[in-house]
Amino acid sequence: MAYILKNKQGTIIAASPDTPVSDEWELIENTDTDYLNFLDEELKKHHTFRESDIQLARVLEDLIGILIDRSLISFTDFPSAAQKRLNERQTLRHKNNLHSLLGDDDVTPL
Repeated sequence: MAYILKNKQGTIIAASPDTPVSDEWELIENTDTDYLNFLDEELKKHHTFRESDIQLARVLEDLIGILIDRSLISFTDFPSAAQKRLNERQTLRHKNNLHSLLGDDDVTPL
Protein backbone atom coordinates (compact mmCIF):
# COMPACT_ATOMS: atom_id res chain seq x y z
CA MET A 1 0.00 0.00 0.00
CA ALA A 2 1.09 3.57 -0.71
CA TYR A 3 -0.25 7.09 -0.34
CA ILE A 4 -0.76 9.54 -3.21
CA LEU A 5 -1.82 13.14 -3.62
CA LYS A 6 -3.74 14.18 -6.72
CA ASN A 7 -4.33 17.63 -8.20
CA LYS A 8 -7.78 18.93 -9.23
CA GLN A 9 -7.47 17.19 -12.59
CA GLY A 10 -6.96 13.82 -10.88
CA THR A 11 -3.28 13.54 -11.77
CA ILE A 12 -0.90 12.21 -9.13
CA ILE A 13 1.46 14.98 -8.03
CA ALA A 14 3.09 13.34 -5.00
CA ALA A 15 3.53 9.91 -3.46
CA SER A 16 4.70 8.35 -0.23
CA PRO A 17 5.40 4.68 0.33
CA ASP A 18 4.04 4.68 3.88
CA THR A 19 2.96 8.08 5.24
CA PRO A 20 0.08 10.39 4.33
CA VAL A 21 1.11 14.03 4.74
CA SER A 22 -2.43 15.29 5.17
CA ASP A 23 -6.05 14.15 4.93
CA GLU A 24 -6.00 14.82 1.16
CA TRP A 25 -3.68 11.86 0.57
CA GLU A 26 -5.30 8.63 -0.68
CA LEU A 27 -4.33 5.08 0.19
CA ILE A 28 -3.82 2.91 -2.91
CA GLU A 29 -2.38 -0.45 -3.90
CA ASN A 30 1.31 -0.57 -4.87
CA THR A 31 0.25 -2.10 -8.17
CA ASP A 32 -1.99 0.83 -9.21
CA THR A 33 -1.14 1.70 -12.83
CA ASP A 34 -1.27 5.48 -12.34
CA TYR A 35 0.95 5.19 -9.27
CA LEU A 36 3.52 3.05 -11.13
CA ASN A 37 3.50 5.48 -14.07
CA PHE A 38 4.03 8.41 -11.68
CA LEU A 39 7.00 6.66 -10.06
CA ASP A 40 8.49 5.86 -13.46
CA GLU A 41 8.20 9.48 -14.60
CA GLU A 42 9.72 10.78 -11.35
CA LEU A 43 12.68 8.42 -11.72
CA LYS A 44 13.23 9.64 -15.27
CA LYS A 45 13.19 13.28 -14.12
CA HIS A 46 15.67 12.68 -11.34
CA HIS A 47 17.94 10.53 -13.51
CA THR A 48 19.14 13.65 -15.33
CA PHE A 49 20.05 15.32 -12.04
CA ARG A 50 21.77 12.18 -10.79
CA GLU A 51 23.90 11.98 -13.92
CA SER A 52 24.72 15.67 -13.63
CA ASP A 53 25.69 15.20 -9.97
CA ILE A 54 27.99 12.33 -10.88
CA GLN A 55 29.70 14.38 -13.57
CA LEU A 56 30.03 17.37 -11.25
CA ALA A 57 31.53 15.17 -8.54
CA ARG A 58 34.16 14.03 -11.03
CA VAL A 59 34.96 17.67 -11.91
CA LEU A 60 35.29 18.55 -8.22
CA GLU A 61 37.57 15.56 -7.59
CA ASP A 62 39.78 16.65 -10.48
CA LEU A 63 39.78 20.25 -9.25
CA ILE A 64 40.81 19.18 -5.76
CA GLY A 65 43.59 17.07 -7.25
CA ILE A 66 44.87 20.01 -9.29
CA LEU A 67 44.78 22.35 -6.28
CA ILE A 68 46.70 19.81 -4.18
CA ASP A 69 49.24 19.15 -6.98
CA ARG A 70 49.87 22.90 -7.28
CA SER A 71 50.22 23.22 -3.49
CA LEU A 72 47.35 25.70 -3.33
CA ILE A 73 45.67 23.56 -0.69
CA SER A 74 46.84 20.64 1.36
CA PHE A 75 45.07 17.32 1.62
CA THR A 76 45.20 17.72 5.40
CA ASP A 77 43.23 20.99 5.11
CA PHE A 78 40.14 18.87 4.56
CA PRO A 79 38.20 17.41 7.50
CA SER A 80 38.94 13.75 8.18
CA ALA A 81 35.55 12.67 6.76
CA ALA A 82 36.30 14.49 3.49
CA GLN A 83 39.82 12.98 3.39
CA LYS A 84 38.29 9.52 3.80
CA ARG A 85 35.81 10.09 0.96
CA LEU A 86 38.49 11.50 -1.34
CA ASN A 87 40.72 8.49 -0.65
CA GLU A 88 37.84 6.09 -1.29
CA ARG A 89 36.97 7.80 -4.57
CA GLN A 90 40.61 7.82 -5.68
CA THR A 91 40.89 4.11 -4.89
CA LEU A 92 37.67 3.32 -6.77
CA ARG A 93 38.75 5.35 -9.80
CA HIS A 94 42.16 3.66 -9.79
CA LYS A 95 40.58 0.18 -9.62
CA ASN A 96 38.10 1.12 -12.37
CA ASN A 97 40.95 2.31 -14.60
CA LEU A 98 42.84 -0.95 -14.02
CA HIS A 99 39.77 -2.99 -14.92
CA SER A 100 39.29 -0.91 -18.06
CA LEU A 101 42.91 -1.37 -19.10
CA LEU A 102 42.98 -5.09 -18.40
CA GLY A 103 39.48 -5.95 -19.50
CA ASP A 104 37.15 -8.15 -17.50
CA ASP A 105 38.69 -11.42 -18.73
CA ASP A 106 42.23 -10.43 -17.72
CA VAL A 107 41.44 -9.64 -14.08
CA THR A 108 42.53 -12.37 -11.69
CA PRO A 109 41.10 -12.57 -8.19
CA LEU A 110 43.49 -12.06 -5.26
